[in-house]
Amino acid sequence: MSRERKVYTKEFKLMSVELSNTRNDLTALSKELDITPSLLYRWRKEYSSKPDTSFPGNGKVILTEAEQEVARLKKELRETQMERDILKKAVSIFSKSYGKYSGS
Repeated sequence: MSRERKVYTKEFKLMSVELSNTRNDLTALSKELDITPSLLYRWRKEYSSKPDTSFPGNGKVILTEAEQEVARLKKELRETQMERDILKKAVSIFSKSYGKYSGS
């Protein structure tokens, strides 16, 4: 029997973070809000690092254009490296089967 995962709205998360900034006892606040203290700390950390793009919903991270470009380039680099490794293995296999490799 699995427990159903709770989903919190962006407004609830923002309200929780604002309340946590005004309170000293975060454990008591988390009990009042019926959430774990670690979740409250995570929300505070996320909001403090990126206040404009925090809590986008459904786990989808909102990236800036520069971050999107970096992610695209990293993906392209991984694919290119994989292609290179496959070609190296193919050259190795074919050079063994013919007895020599010309290098060209």
